[in-house]
Amino acid sequence: MSISFGGVGELCVTFKTTGTVTKGSPVKMSSNDTVAACSNGDRFIGIAVDVKSDGYCTVQVSGFTVMAYSGTAPTVGYAMLAADASGGVKAAASGGGEHLVLNVDTTGGKVGFII
Repeated sequence: MSISFGGVGELCVTFKTTGTVTKGSPVKMSSNDTVAACSNGDRFIGIAVDVKSDGYCTVQVSGFTVMAYSGTAPTVGYAMLAADASGGVKAAASGGGEHLVLNVDTTGGKVGFII
């Protein structure tokens, strides 16, 4: 039997964007109703799941997601994660947010967690 967490607790919200936001990357609040791409080490509010050319994007702000990670592999359980420099996430000692990490694929460089 295989376990799937896809769709668990998923909530998506539409925001305005500023700067260049890339689909699949972590985002942060930048001003009222507006998100921007994260810089390395930023705490993220969610993941851009759809980006439109009209200055809006859909952001997953809760629920299960899988993202690429860089650096040291995150640990399962509650762990600090922050945005990395390449549109993914990384384990963070500070500056990130605490997320429930459900699985880590060290071969594929992916981490599954609850936002």
